[in-house]
Amino acid sequence: MDAIDIRILDILQRDAEQQVAQIAEQVGLSSTPCWRRIQRLKEAGVITRQVALVDARKVNVGVTVFVSVRTSVHTEAWFETFKATVQAIPEVVEFYRMSGDVDYLLRVVVPDIAAYDKVYKRLIAGTQLHDVSSSFAMEELKLTTALPLGYAS
Repeated sequence: MDAIDIRILDILQRDAEQQVAQIAEQVGLSSTPCWRRIQRLKEAGVITRQVALVDARKVNVGVTVFVSVRTSVHTEAWFETFKATVQAIPEVVEFYRMSGDVDYLLRVVVPDIAAYDKVYKRLIAGTQLHDVSSSFAMEELKLTTALPLGYAS
């Protein structure tokens, strides 16, 4: 990737609805070479998909819960069951395996505490867990899907 590719990525991360001609003008290319670069970035897996970002409050899932999970079981079979359980819960929008004291971290979006309680019950019913700790976000201070591109090369 060169500086133009990085500029194209920056533009697309902010607004992927722009026409190729608009992007090309911003990076100093004509439309066809700009389109080719975008296609190369897609083929290389740098651009993985284009999506619409939805306002969580307007679709009634404005409560964010961070769920820390600890387990005393670390077998492949247990992990596959746990992963399937988590992936089957649509309210879980992010799911990470962690280092340190917490084994897994989930980000859950729901309308309220009662809805989270239903998610929690689905989570604990699916697998054997040692500890589940939930923290409710009080205020969203920063939310972005744009990745920092200063490290790209």
